[in-house]
Amino acid sequence: MDEKEVLRSEDVKSPLSLFFRDIRSVFKLDELGQEIRRIALPAALALTADPIASLIDTAFIGHIGAIEQAAVGVSIAVFNQASKIAIFPLVSVTTSFVAEEDAITKASQNLLGDESAEQNEGDAEALENESPSNSERKSLIPKNDSEGILCKSENIATSFEIMKSKPEKRHIPSASSALIIGAILGVVQAAFLIAGAEPVLKFMGVKPGSSMSKPAEDYLRLRSLGAPAVLLSLAMQGVFRGFKDTKTPLFATVAGDLANIILDPIFIFVFRLGVRGAAIAHVISQYLISVILFWRLVEKVDIVPPTLKYLQFSRFLTNGFLLLVRVIAATFCVTLAASLAARLGPTQMAAFQVCLQVWLATSLLADGLAVAGQAILASSFAQKDFSRCTAAASRVLQLGVVLGLVLALILGVGLHFGARVFTKDVHVLHLIGIGVPFVAATQPINCLAFVFDGVNFGVSDFSYSAYSMLTLALFSIVFLLILSSSFGYIGIWVALTIYMSLRALAGFGRIGTGTGPWKFLRS
Repeated sequence: MDEKEVLRSEDVKSPLSLFFRDIRSVFKLDELGQEIRRIALPAALALTADPIASLIDTAFIGHIGAIEQAAVGVSIAVFNQASKIAIFPLVSVTTSFVAEEDAITKASQNLLGDESAEQNEGDAEALENESPSNSERKSLIPKNDSEGILCKSENIATSFEIMKSKPEKRHIPSASSALIIGAILGVVQAAFLIAGAEPVLKFMGVKPGSSMSKPAEDYLRLRSLGAPAVLLSLAMQGVFRGFKDTKTPLFATVAGDLANIILDPIFIFVFRLGVRGAAIAHVISQYLISVILFWRLVEKVDIVPPTLKYLQFSRFLTNGFLLLVRVIAATFCVTLAASLAARLGPTQMAAFQVCLQVWLATSLLADGLAVAGQAILASSFAQKDFSRCTAAASRVLQLGVVLGLVLALILGVGLHFGARVFTKDVHVLHLIGIGVPFVAATQPINCLAFVFDGVNFGVSDFSYSAYSMLTLALFSIVFLLILSSSFGYIGIWVALTIYMSLRALAGFGRIGTGTGPWKFLRS
């Protein structure tokens, strides 16, 4: 980062000034801007790939019928929310921990390199001055003692218990932990959704024996077979994000989604499997993504843990539990909204499904900025580089606002004309048109909310993120129940707008007051 930018970041006295700092340089491609772009763009594309794949399923199934489209919409909502509950805490914690451990590993290696260089220079000078015998020269040459290296780096790396390994592979405890936990959670999620498909869908408003019941159960059970692959692939994406490598997950995700696009019409129409064909195609694509990511990961990281203590499960579980509380609260709000829409009928649910998938897919573009902010802040915070923390947080928040305004303009115009891609039903199209203003207008709010999450995770502010979300979710649930019963379909979208606004305000309040980990903004 430029020296002048460092000085300007040190001039920040009021936490609120962070939001407006160097605002004219928001698009500047300096060292920080290039790093954000390098991480955010591939991350955003990878994050939106799965919702886009779900949109593709929705578009193909929409040509079968409105009932099937509504049924699959409910099943997708259930599967996605269950995956978020299982994996979101793991991915977020993994990204922060891997970024911290990788930064500390590099710092310790740099320190050891400097010490080794100084020692070698001193030894060379002593050899020239003293001209000892050959045997004496050998005794002065430093030995390649791995234990000595560990001792010298002990003060830096003790908290993460990073161990010296072969140069071509890194020993990162969080990577091994993430894979083990992800695999276990994937199997548990698959078993739960397959066995409990009927009662879960009943809770979502799909009554047994209704026209939506069978296609919804078929899709959910078959797609749940891919849960282990989904959770493993997302856990590995968290590891790559911690390394600030978002290109590898993008490559794997694009490969998997292309397979899904090719297989969807084959299984749905050629083999005449209907909604089951869409689910099978999606499962195959998820396992392909997981295999590609695993193949790339084992080239970079030694994933076999030497001991159980090395895995640091307690550290994962403590912070993961906080984020689990947070994601359950957030998930319940969106799931409740989908459930309330399903209770209004197949037409309302079909329209809500299309709008919700577009709403989530476009908003997740901001998650690319959140990933960039989290990775940069986590590594900078671990090294106590508060100037870089301030500059990174300011830049990604400003870019989030710009992205939200651009998305609002595109969706406000484009979705009116693009709705026919998803359905030809006149009544569904009418309701989609009603939802468009909400989907478009909330984009700036959604983008800010996602980016605030990322920067707070970057400084490991997990407890505030959990408790603030729990509080605002309680208010949002009340708004959902009241407004949906009074205004139906429109009321649900008004309540979701309030929900996202409260999320953005919670993030603004933490940083704006300079409390918790952000107290360095007041120094």
